Amino acid sequence: MRPDTENPAGPVTTGVADDVAERLAAALRCATVSSEDPEGTDDDAFTQLAHHLEHSFPRVHAELALTRFGHSRLYHWAGAEPGPAAAILLAHQDVVPVGDPDGWTHPAFAGVVDAEFVWGRGAIDDKSRVLAILEAVESALAAGLRPRRSIYLAFGHDEEVFGDAGAVRMAAHLRAAGVRADLLLDEGGVITTGVADGVDRPVANIMLGEKGYLTLRLSVRAPGGHSSMPGGQTAVGQLARAVARVQDHPLPLRLTPVVTDMLARMRVALPPARRKLLEYADSSALGRAAAPLIARLLAARPQTEALVRTTTAPTVIAGGVKANVLPQHAEALVNFRILPGDSVAGVVAHCRRVVRDPAVEIEIVGPASEPTRDPAAGPAFALLADLVAELVPDAVVTTGIVPGATDARHYDGLAATRANFAPIVLTAADLDRIHGTDERISRLDYARLIEFNRRLIGRLAAGAPDEAGTQP
Repeated sequence: MRPDTENPAGPVTTGVADDVAERLAAALRCATVSSEDPEGTDDDAFTQLAHHLEHSFPRVHAELALTRFGHSRLYHWAGAEPGPAAAILLAHQDVVPVGDPDGWTHPAFAGVVDAEFVWGRGAIDDKSRVLAILEAVESALAAGLRPRRSIYLAFGHDEEVFGDAGAVRMAAHLRAAGVRADLLLDEGGVITTGVADGVDRPVANIMLGEKGYLTLRLSVRAPGGHSSMPGGQTAVGQLARAVARVQDHPLPLRLTPVVTDMLARMRVALPPARRKLLEYADSSALGRAAAPLIARLLAARPQTEALVRTTTAPTVIAGGVKANVLPQHAEALVNFRILPGDSVAGVVAHCRRVVRDPAVEIEIVGPASEPTRDPAAGPAFALLADLVAELVPDAVVTTGIVPGATDARHYDGLAATRANFAPIVLTAADLDRIHGTDERISRLDYARLIEFNRRLIGRLAAGAPDEAGTQP
C-alpha cells in the first residue's frame, strides 16, 4: 500500500496504484453535498460513503473505536500509555455543490481515474484527506503498529456549512472527555508553485490559524410608489450607495505577527531587493516603519491582500419588483474574512461608521466566527516541516493563515500545535479548481498525501515531538 516503495525514506516520486486510486474515486462517487437546511442533505449519499469506508478499511473499523455524530465520524486509536493524545487529525466528508455541470471534463460525481489524475468534486476538498488518513492508519495496523499515545481521527459531515452538527459536537465530546493533544491538523495549507510572486521554488504554507468569518445584511425599506414620481432617492439607490461606501472604505492594511513570521521564513527564496526589505520586518522601530510598505506590496494582489486586511466582498444584492414600481425593500449581503487582531464587533462598528445612514439597517446573518487569536508555530510545527523537506526537498517551508474557515476553529484549545496543511503541490489554476470546475488530484499528489500521513503517524506513534528531536 505504500505509494513509493523504491525510496520509502525520501521523496515520493511515483503515483498511487490503481486500487488506491479507485478507493478514492469510489468515495468521490458519493454525492455528499452538505446543506444549511438539514432537509436538503442526501442522507443516502453519506450512508453510501460510510459503507465504502467500512468495507475499504476493515482493520481501522475492527481496531479503532468509532463514535458517530450524525454522519460525522470520530475514531479513537487508543495509545499504549496514558497522557495527552499524540494528535487529532481532521478532515471532512462533505462537498460543495457543482454549479455548472456542463463545464466539467468528466461528470463531477463520476469519480473518473485516468493515468494522471483522479477527477471529481471532493478530490482535493476534502475526501482525499479522509481517504489518505485511513490508508495510512490501515497500513500501520497491518504492520502491527500501536501508537504510544492516543490518536483521534475526526471526519465531519458539514464543514462546508460551518460544522455545527459535526465538528462542534465532536469537539465538545473531546473537551468533555478531557482530551488534550500535541497536534491538531486540518486542511487549509498546501504547497504552491508559481503563486508566490518572485519565488521560483515550491512554497509550503503550513497554516497556523484562520481568519474570522462574518456576513452582514444591509437593508433599506421605503414607502414605494410609481416610478414617475421617485423623490430624492429610491431604496435601491440608497442601498447601492451604502454598499459602495462599505466597499470603498475597507478596514486598514496591517502586518500581523503570523504574516511577519511567514515572510521571514520565505526570505531565502525571495529576490534580493525584497529579501533586503524583509530584513526590517520585525518589532524594532525600523521594522515598524517598514511594515506599512510591506503591507502595501502584499495588497497589490488579491491573493496576498487577504494576508494583510480584513477583506470586504459584497456578494448578493436584491430589490424591486418591476421597472415602473418604486421598490419598498432592497437588501445586500457583504461577506468579511476577518484578520487576527480585528473582531466581529469591530467590523460591524466599522460598517455602521462608513455607511453613515440610519435608514440602512445593518445586521449579522448566518454564522459568524472570530479569527484565531495570536496564531503561532507550536512545538510540533518542526515535525511537519521535516516531513515536507523529506517529501518535497526543494520546497521552502513557511507559515501563514487560512483565508477561509475550517473545522479546526471548533477545536480551539485542544492541542498545543494547531496546523492546517496537506503536502499536495498546486498551481494557481489548480487552486481555482477547489470549489470550482474540474476538481481533481494527481496520482502523485495523492501518493504524497498518503505517505505524509503514514510518516506522521509513525513518528507520532514513536513518542512526543521533543523526544523525536523535532522542536523548533
